[in-house]
Amino acid sequence: MIDVTAETEKKPLIRQRADPYMYFHTDGYYYFTASVPEYDRIELRRSWTITGLADAEPVVVWRKHADGPMSWHIWAPEIHFIDGKWFIYFAAGQAQDPWYIRTWVLECDSPDPFAGGWREKGQLVPEWDSFQLDTTVFEHAGKLYAVWAQKRKERKENSVLYIAHMPNPYTIEYPQVMLSYPEYGWECSGFSVNEGPAVIERNGRVFVTYSASATDAAYCMGLLYADSSADLLNPASWKKLPEPVFVTNAGRGIFGPGHNSFTTDRTGNIDILVYHARPYADVDLDFALYDPNRHTWVKRFTWNSDGFPVFDA
Repeated sequence: MIDVTAETEKKPLIRQRADPYMYFHTDGYYYFTASVPEYDRIELRRSWTITGLADAEPVVVWRKHADGPMSWHIWAPEIHFIDGKWFIYFAAGQAQDPWYIRTWVLECDSPDPFAGGWREKGQLVPEWDSFQLDTTVFEHAGKLYAVWAQKRKERKENSVLYIAHMPNPYTIEYPQVMLSYPEYGWECSGFSVNEGPAVIERNGRVFVTYSASATDAAYCMGLLYADSSADLLNPASWKKLPEPVFVTNAGRGIFGPGHNSFTTDRTGNIDILVYHARPYADVDLDFALYDPNRHTWVKRFTWNSDGFPVFDA
């Protein structure tokens, strides 16, 4: 069965769901989570097909606290299955200081993440305390790694990207290593931002896509890569493409595409880009994060003769 088609790609899959994360599990389900417009809870949905997620019933697995940590700006949840347990990584502020954003972890040891039993494992603590969000994790060569966005000590930019080894799914091992900072014009429109990393490994390379600039029509995706055999904690192992790889396409009605994740069709032979975008360009930059119309879209993508992903046909 062909799930994602040219017609599927012409319109949003799930409306008003930003920062989408989609995961195809060994139980045959596609799992989906994303930021909800109210920024007050974490929802999961699942389906046997990607397109079926559009009508799947969302289940709330966690709600924000009334006060203190994890009480404001619940952003960008990701669901991962690691060593037989489910984990959700998400960003959260606090009512007294909404922009005191940090990364937190939920854990569920039930085989069925919809059966309940989610508990708070605490903060994913980086090497220093500063604005931190959009954590993703991946396994490579038998090791677990985290990649996330954080304001560096010098506080020069809004956020840069870091990578670190994880001895377990809820701990970062120091030192953390900077992967990328906003240096090109397309990374610094409105705000100087590198955020929303996503990892895919193909063709002997580890690729990290990320999002850059403010969350208006300038928002776009960049690409980092390293050889699969390289030391991923060595900054010299990584290279950055000087141009973005996925940008606004007014002709298709897609504005500010970014904060993606990756999945495949059921055969594993077709790679799928999952991302959010708005259907219009005009948005007040001061209130862009509170515009609810960042929708989830999906798109098939291919690889060129040099082994790099091709997102924008």
